Amino acid sequence: MGLLDIFKKIEPDKKKSPILHTLYDAAFTFAYSPDSVTDGGVHIRDGLDLKRMMIHVVLALQLCFLFGTYNIGHQHFVAGGEFLGFLEGFHLKLIHGLIQLVPIVLVTMIVGLGIEIIFAARKGHAVEEGFIVSGMLIPLIMPPDTPLWILAVSIAFAVIIGKEAFGGTGMNIWNVALLSRVFIFFAYPTTISGDQVWVSGYEGLAAGTQASYGWAHGLFNSLFEVMGVDQFDSARTAVVDGYSGATPLALAYSGGWEAVTEKFSVAQMWWGTIPGSIGETSKPFILIGALMLIVTKVASWRIMLSATIGAAVMALLLNAWGATPFMEVPWYYQFYMGSFFFAAAFMATDPVTASTTNTGKWIYGFLIGFIGMIVRVMNPAYPEGWMLAILFLNTFSALIDHYVLEANMKKRLQSA
Repeated sequence: MGLLDIFKKIEPDKKKSPILHTLYDAAFTFAYSPDSVTDGGVHIRDGLDLKRMMIHVVLALQLCFLFGTYNIGHQHFVAGGEFLGFLEGFHLKLIHGLIQLVPIVLVTMIVGLGIEIIFAARKGHAVEEGFIVSGMLIPLIMPPDTPLWILAVSIAFAVIIGKEAFGGTGMNIWNVALLSRVFIFFAYPTTISGDQVWVSGYEGLAAGTQASYGWAHGLFNSLFEVMGVDQFDSARTAVVDGYSGATPLALAYSGGWEAVTEKFSVAQMWWGTIPGSIGETSKPFILIGALMLIVTKVASWRIMLSATIGAAVMALLLNAWGATPFMEVPWYYQFYMGSFFFAAAFMATDPVTASTTNTGKWIYGFLIGFIGMIVRVMNPAYPEGWMLAILFLNTFSALIDHYVLEANMKKRLQSA
C-alpha cells in the first residue's frame, strides 16, 4: 500500500470532525499537491505551489539554525570561562543549545499552527501555509533566554491581530514574525534588550553566578558519563569576573568602534561567535541562505541590494556628521554588527508585505536600509533598527506600488 492510499484511507469526515480534517488536509497537502482545480475555464498547473515555495525558505534557514544552536552553547560556556575555543566542549555546547532552542521552536509551532488550524476549521478551508516560514523565523530572531510564556503570548498576538484579523495568509499588512518580536519589545522590553538576555543558562550575569541546569542536562549527563566525556556541572560552571553579555551594537552605542574591538574581533563578528539573537549572528551562513533564495527566485535580489545601498548611504552620512562615537563607526563595519543581513534577506523580502513592482522594490528596500540605520545609530532605547524600519515600510509598501503604477500609466498615456 502506497502513502497516497494510506492518506485516502484515514481521511476524516469534514463535517463531523472539521479540526481533524483540517489537520489531515495540512499533512496531505504537505506531501502531495492537490489534484483538483476550479470548474470551468483554462488552468495552468505548476509543481511549485505555495507550500513548496515556503519550503525553499525553510531550507535556506537551516544553516542559521545549526549555527545558532551551537552558538547558544558557546556563549553560555564563554560566560563561565570554560571551553573558550569555538570547537572545545563541542558536545556540551551543542546539547545546551538544543535544550534551549527546541522548546522555543515547539512553543512557536504549537501556538502559531494551533491558532491557524482553529481558524481554518471555522472557515471550512485548508490550513494556510504562511506560518511555515513565520514559525521558522520567530525562533531565530529571539534571544535564547526568552521566557516561553511571553513567546506564546507574542505569537498569539501576531497571528490573530496581525494576520487572521486581515483575512489570513496573503492578506496581512505586516510581517508576522516581526510583529511577534515588536510585541515583546514594547510589552516586555527587558526580555529582549540589555546584556543578560543574550546568554542562556544563568539566573543573572553577576560574577560567581552558577549555571542553572535542569533535568534535560542531567539526562544527557548520564549518557556523557557512560561515554567518559565532560559533563554539565553547575558547581564548576559560573560567570567569570568582568564578563558582560553586551552585544557589539550596545558597545558601539556607548563607546564607538574602539569599545567594540576591545571585546570582539572583526572575525568574531563576521562569523557570528558573539552574543545576539539566535539566528542573526553568522553573516556567511545568512548570505548562503540569501543566495539560495535569489537562485530559486523565492526572494527579490532588488530589495536585498537596495537595502544594502540605503544602509551604506545613511552610514556614510552619519560618518560625515560624526556627532557621537556610534556615528564614527566606519560605514562598512556597520554590516559586521547586528542583524542587517538577516533582516534584508529573510524579513524585508516577505512577498506578502513588501512592494511588488520592480521600481517599488528598489524604493522599498532603499528606505528600509536608510531608515533602519538612523534608528540603529540615533535611538538610545533600541540600538538596532531593522525591525522598526521594515514594519514601517510594510505599512507604505502598497502606497509605493500605487504611485509607481500611476507613474507608469501616466508615462504610457503621454507616449500613446
